[in-house]
Amino acid sequence: MYAVPDQAGQLVVVTGANSGTGKEAARRLAGAGAHVVMAVRTMAKGEQARAEILAAHPGANIDIRRIDLADLASVAEFADGLIADGTPVDVLINNAGVMAPPTRMTTVDDFELQFGSNFLGPFALTMRLLPLVLAAPAPRVVTMSSGVASYGRIRFDDPQWQRRYSPNLAYAQSKLADLMLTLHLAEVASRQGWNLMSNAAHPGFTRTNLQTAGAGLGRDKPKRTPFNTFGFLPSQPVGPGTEPLLFAATSADAVNGGYYGPSRWFGLVGPTVAVRPPRRARDAGTATRLWAEAERLTGVTRPAGAARS
Repeated sequence: MYAVPDQAGQLVVVTGANSGTGKEAARRLAGAGAHVVMAVRTMAKGEQARAEILAAHPGANIDIRRIDLADLASVAEFADGLIADGTPVDVLINNAGVMAPPTRMTTVDDFELQFGSNFLGPFALTMRLLPLVLAAPAPRVVTMSSGVASYGRIRFDDPQWQRRYSPNLAYAQSKLADLMLTLHLAEVASRQGWNLMSNAAHPGFTRTNLQTAGAGLGRDKPKRTPFNTFGFLPSQPVGPGTEPLLFAATSADAVNGGYYGPSRWFGLVGPTVAVRPPRRARDAGTATRLWAEAERLTGVTRPAGAARS
C-alpha cells in the first residue's frame, strides 16, 4: 500500500470528496496531516463523509465547501471563497466526475453533462484557482482521467453530443480532454518557468458508486451502464484504486506531465506505475485548440499575471 508522506502545512482541495476515490483521498491526506477542503455538490453527504473521516482521525483538519462542477456560477463562487481566504493551494485534485448517463443530460450552462462536469468545470476551476496554486511553494494540479481516454476523440464538430449521443464515447471524450488539459498545463508551466507540477491519474477498474449512482448524479435509482456490466473483469476496492491519484498528488517521484495508474491486467488493477498517455492525448495542436475552445465555452481564461501561451 502506498504510504502518503507527511502533509503537514499543505492545503489540499479535493473535488468529489464525499464518496469513492475522492473520499478515500481526503481521508488519507487528512490522516497524513494535510488541511483538506472537501469540495462537494451535496453538503449533507460531505458532512457525513467528514464525520466518518474524523472518526478515524479525530485531529484531522477538514473543511466542507459546496461546488457543482455542472454549474459555472457555482465554480466561480467556490473559487472566490478560497481566493478571499488568501491561503495558497498546495494541491488541487480534480477528482469529481460523472460516468455514462444512459440518456443525454445537460449542465446548468447547457453543456453535455460529461463534457461539462468532467472537463469544462474542472478547467474553469483550475484557471480560477491558478493564482492561489502558483502562490504555493511547490504546487500540484492533479486530474483524474480514465483508461477509456485511449479510445476517446475530441469531436470539435459536435463536442456536446447533440447528434447521436453515445454514453460510452461521450465519457471517453471527457476523460481524454482531462488528460489533454493536464499535459497542456504541464507544458505551459515548463515553458513559463512555473514551479508547478501538472499530472494525472486513472484508477483502473475500481469499484465505486461512479458506475451506478454516478450515471444519474445520485438522484435516482442506480442504472446499468456499459461500465458496470463487466463483472468478469478483475477489479479492485477503492483503497488501491485511489493510490495512483495519491501518488500523483504527493510522491517525490511524480513528475510534471506524469500519468499514473494500476500496473496489472492491462491497467485495471495493481500497484501504481507510470503510464504512457495515449497518442491522441499527446497531440499538441489538438490540445491547444481544445484549450481555446474551453476558454470560449466557459468564459474563463488564464488569469492576469499568468502569461499566456
